[in-house]
Amino acid sequence: MTDNDLIAAIDSKSFPLEAFNHAQHVRLAWACLRSRPLLPAMTEFRRLLRAYATHHGKPNLYHETITFAYLLLVYERIAHTPHLKDWHTFSTEHSDLLSFRNGPFFQVYSPDILNDTVARAHFMLPGYQT
Repeated sequence: MTDNDLIAAIDSKSFPLEAFNHAQHVRLAWACLRSRPLLPAMTEFRRLLRAYATHHGKPNLYHETITFAYLLLVYERIAHTPHLKDWHTFSTEHSDLLSFRNGPFFQVYSPDILNDTVARAHFMLPGYQT
């Protein structure tokens, strides 16, 4: 599946929900960032995830802080390794991004962020106290 195929499958809601794990979320962030500048990629990533979750009857799964923080982590890695042009190579080089519980997100955010209603609805910078 190409990056454009993944975006199209999420957009059409045809990507199987059970296959849309954390690694696929990260890949979707990568795909959005590879096809758009940062701010349009953020808008598109958010739109895709919210519509996909709502379509599958799980609108409460969407978490704005996690969504944008991971997208920014991917953006930062792309900036530092611009020579990595394909998903397989990028994901191998930055495999820590593919681990949610043990990944870089929880190096800067408290686990309490997961249950914070403000952080779920609005992006919060690292250091935000729930």
